[in-house]
Amino acid sequence: MNIVVFGASGAIGSEFVTQLSKKYPEAKVYAFSRKVSGREVGNIHFESVDFSSEEALAHAASSIEGSIDILIVATGMLHGEGVMPEKSIDEVSLEKFQLLYEVNAVYPMLIAKHFLPKLSAESPTFAILSARIGSISDNHLGGWYAYRASKAAINMLIKTLSIEFARKNKEGKVVGLHPGTVDSALSKPFQGNVVAGKLFAPRQAVESLLQVLDQITKEDSGKCFGWDGKEIEP
Repeated sequence: MNIVVFGASGAIGSEFVTQLSKKYPEAKVYAFSRKVSGREVGNIHFESVDFSSEEALAHAASSIEGSIDILIVATGMLHGEGVMPEKSIDEVSLEKFQLLYEVNAVYPMLIAKHFLPKLSAESPTFAILSARIGSISDNHLGGWYAYRASKAAINMLIKTLSIEFARKNKEGKVVGLHPGTVDSALSKPFQGNVVAGKLFAPRQAVESLLQVLDQITKEDSGKCFGWDGKEIEP
């Protein structure tokens, strides 16, 4: 059994690696990130890869012996140096849109391009971290233009990818996952607005998401689910 996690150096990604390696001790877990390379810890193999390089992704895919049973993409960006969510249209910029769309929507699809052919012929699971904020019907607050758009885009791409993948593997599942607000560097500047009891530790969030993955069926492919198992409407 092979499991692959992208974004393995982040709060959620690293927790996926830890919990999946314990849940499936017989599996080999490939933990890809930009930072850690060439290290083995138990059944975990850490390797660095440039998510923006198709050559690097192709090489990473070819390095895996056998098929992949579970593929998790836990990459993403909300803010960074000189980049913060927009409170109004005045703060919108070409650079923000390009950067967030690239990281949150394009990179996961480049990963899919090179790793989808490696998925098992049995009943594989391909999950991509998304966010409730990408739901158009759930948008009641406005703002955060680029991030909202990039997450709405990945939700659409997940649906589109699921349709194509179903033609090759009717038992496969391609889904989006919303972890809730997790205590991480990504959410740190905005935690003051979180309702009491709704700021989750990475361990708690990933435990919930793995329970969701255990419960979904092939009929759920193309959908996005919250940490509570409820479907998030587009």
